[in-house]
Amino acid sequence: MHGAGNDFVIIDSQGRDSVVTAPLARALGDRHRGVGFDQLAEIKSTDDADIQIDFWNADGTMAQACGNATRCIAQHHMALTDTHSMSIRTARGILGATRDRQGLVSVNMGAPQHDWAAIPLSRDVDTRHLPIDGDPVAVSMGNPHCVFFVDDVMSEDVAGRGAALEHHALFPQATNVEFVQVRDRNEARMRVWERGTGITLACGSGACAALVAAHQRGLTDRQVRIHADGGWLGIDWRDDGVWMSGPTAHVFTATLDAAFLASL
Repeated sequence: MHGAGNDFVIIDSQGRDSVVTAPLARALGDRHRGVGFDQLAEIKSTDDADIQIDFWNADGTMAQACGNATRCIAQHHMALTDTHSMSIRTARGILGATRDRQGLVSVNMGAPQHDWAAIPLSRDVDTRHLPIDGDPVAVSMGNPHCVFFVDDVMSEDVAGRGAALEHHALFPQATNVEFVQVRDRNEARMRVWERGTGITLACGSGACAALVAAHQRGLTDRQVRIHADGGWLGIDWRDDGVWMSGPTAHVFTATLDAAFLASL
């Protein structure tokens, strides 16, 4: 599935033990020898929500949050169960998701975290003005983000700067890096480097972080449409959390070959 070009392999492990391992994630994430994805998501059974989701990066590390994958899986589950709301357990906590009559799926990504230790950063600094060239903002949406505001996002070296900043000493768990061009109070353009993956066409938690950072700087209102390389995402920072809406697409359903799995 994909949301605004942010693409995912989804494995449904409900009713059985987890099957995803770091080697499997790396093998599937190889776009030449596997399937390729921005993130891998495994659906699991849980007693305190409708489903649980674990997220993996293409390098075999686990991710704490993935907003677009959460929306995609929510769309899939609600379509199967003919429902319009559900609860999802992630490392971020229990998230709520809804589906409107036009099929647009929204997920509450929870409250942003601004405290340096919660993001986490390696030391106590002003999270709204990090001591990094370019004056970025640090915010967590269950995973760390470093948000830069730029005049022309298309001229930014996202690959070069993103790779260099992902493992900056200020971010002990590495970071996602967003470059944001604010167009007006309700619209922005974003490009993103995701930790453990690289450049992606969209990033749900990154779009949420971009809106939070922009509003903190007084650049936007609390409701913004963010245009990424692969499409748009609607972000709405409400009292109960940051809600993200946008399109989803189911591309194919497949069975992994036994010889491929045996080779891991």
